[in-house]
Amino acid sequence: MPSGLFMWFIVLWSVFLTVIMFIGGYFMFRKFLKRLPKEDGKSILDWQDYYIEKTIHLWPQDKKDLLEELVEPVPELFRDTAREKIAGKIGELALEENAPVIDEDLLIRGYIMATPKRDHKFLRNKLYEKNIDFSPYEHLFS
Repeated sequence: MPSGLFMWFIVLWSVFLTVIMFIGGYFMFRKFLKRLPKEDGKSILDWQDYYIEKTIHLWPQDKKDLLEELVEPVPELFRDTAREKIAGKIGELALEENAPVIDEDLLIRGYIMATPKRDHKFLRNKLYEKNIDFSPYEHLFS
């Protein structure tokens, strides 16, 4: 009887490890694809890093704090990646518009454009909580 129980334990443990390895492989493969160079010779992550580097001096502390608040619901394991993706998009917008400083408008637009639709509900709630009018951004939410 104990050997039958042990056999089931081994089978379940093997299935569990296989599933975990597939999940890890999926995320590693996604990262690999983002590192592949595009037609211009730079990858998605290279451009993201470029935009962050070029606009790092445009970020006032209160906007850094607001960005930090907005990425709070992201699990801590993925928070740095989310923050960099969002900051990269905000930096891209700032460079396109020759913005002298990252303001609230740029931050909100960049956040909406960089995040999936499922995260927009939290953004709306957070902006409402902070008494920030998000009606000018309704066209970006759809």
